Amino acid sequence: MEKKVKLPIGIENFEKIRTEGFYYVDKTGLIKELLDNWGEVNLFTRPRRFGKSLNMNMLQYFFEYGCKVELFEGLEIGRERVYCEQYMGKFPVISITLKGVEARDYERAKNMLRSIIGDEAMHFQFLLESAILSAEEKERYRKLISIDSDSQRQFSMPDDALMDALRTLCRLLYRHYGQKVILLIDEYDVPLDKAQQYGYYDEMVSLIRGLFGQALKTNDSLHFAVLTGCLRIARESIFTGLNNLKVFSVTDARFADRFGFTDEDIRQLLKYYNLEARLDIIRKWYDGYRFGNTGIYCPWDVINYVDLLLAEPEALPRAYWINTSGNDIVRRFIRMATSSTKRELEIMLAGESVTHRIHQELTYREIYTNIENLWSVLFTTGYLTQRGAEGADIYRLVIPNLEIRQIFEEQVMEWFQEDARKDSPKLDAFCNAFPKADAAGIEAQLGAYLRRTISIRDTAVKKSRKENFYHGILLGLLSHREDWAVISNAESGDGYSDILVELEEDSIGIVIEVKYAEEGKLEEECAKALAQIEQTGYDTRLREDGMNTIIRYGIACHKKKCKVKVQKIS
Repeated sequence: MEKKVKLPIGIENFEKIRTEGFYYVDKTGLIKELLDNWGEVNLFTRPRRFGKSLNMNMLQYFFEYGCKVELFEGLEIGRERVYCEQYMGKFPVISITLKGVEARDYERAKNMLRSIIGDEAMHFQFLLESAILSAEEKERYRKLISIDSDSQRQFSMPDDALMDALRTLCRLLYRHYGQKVILLIDEYDVPLDKAQQYGYYDEMVSLIRGLFGQALKTNDSLHFAVLTGCLRIARESIFTGLNNLKVFSVTDARFADRFGFTDEDIRQLLKYYNLEARLDIIRKWYDGYRFGNTGIYCPWDVINYVDLLLAEPEALPRAYWINTSGNDIVRRFIRMATSSTKRELEIMLAGESVTHRIHQELTYREIYTNIENLWSVLFTTGYLTQRGAEGADIYRLVIPNLEIRQIFEEQVMEWFQEDARKDSPKLDAFCNAFPKADAAGIEAQLGAYLRRTISIRDTAVKKSRKENFYHGILLGLLSHREDWAVISNAESGDGYSDILVELEEDSIGIVIEVKYAEEGKLEEECAKALAQIEQTGYDTRLREDGMNTIIRYGIACHKKKCKVKVQKIS
């Protein structure tokens, strides 16, 4: 059997992927497209984990002096001989990533920025021996790489040198080589995101505005620059007066297939690993994004899931992208939602679209100022995608796939439980109705809770997933009683019961089976639930645990309606 190459999970080094036996989805066509769509300063905005950093590293390896030609053999750009002869290995390249600038205060963040730029400057120590640079120019370089004598670890460049550091390095390299510089800045907006979170936004905006202004606006030594980030920050925030900026966002047709995986990329990947049978499930879970007019899969998800399948061929999909962020944006969105916004979220959870104007130029300060801005941020960061435009900057927005849907469902559930716990007496009354076998009371109060929450009613979703939603609501409400043993999906009898509750002091055992009434036939589904409890012996475990009184509940739900039936067995 042919030995397959490894999957590059978390590897953002182009050379390592190409030389150490990793699978590579060819995105080198980005180089030709970038040169054909010339812009002096180019900004690509994409959600996290869509290959921005790997693409930036690939650009560095292609353009910088000393390029290893063999890295690009057999790839799309390698077949473009004119472009390779004219551009490959012909430039000094400065490449930094700002993803590590995430300190809790401004001084630490500034020191991190010093370290990032200082480390990059250290790669060019040959400038100290340059026969072309003057003594004054070499001294300016020394300021970029000087180390604080007290710490022996921290770069000590003064604030004015830091502000001008990228332009200074460009000018020195241009002087030395006689060739203008390519500047690559990955994750340019991370310092602003962290600054807003920790309360030093104004200081960081001023620093980044100065740094970028010097490097990108008044830099005669620059051939061109490429920046990447999640958000397109408003010009007046950090790009003031930068008239040479070209922005390529998720709504642009150009470069649409250069970040993330296309359907063809996925088919080739699955064919190589003999996993073609998994295409449909991968499509449902990790596809659904639309950049420009191109359908895109999240590469981080696909690579991780394919790697899992190679070890466990029957493994179910998992939520990988979710676990790379705290998903705070979704949490805040739900908590800020108005009644109309909650209805729109229900529509999207039903697999349908809602229409909103998208503001792609925001500052981080504006993100949480109103719910309309949050729609825009959810879109640009990958929690929502578009299914076409209705006008200038007006798009039909949808949840892209099952993984992102799961994020929303989990946050809806978390919000609902927090909201319910605000009224403890009401929640106590709801819980206390269960050992009393008060079906009417449970039905009335559960119905009131359902009317307040966001329902799951997607016709394309399996009945079991809808039942899981209502199961989760009940479980969250009943878990309020810390003195009860509340067990979910417990093995009992000949199957797994939805919810078992044990009240040890009263020797009462409660078994609950939840059904979703597809056609609103609540009575019928309640009867099925009770019959299922009887036939499978779901209350067996309760009896084995010494519960003398058994109360069985069949609960059926449909959208925001419910029906409760009870059987009490002593």
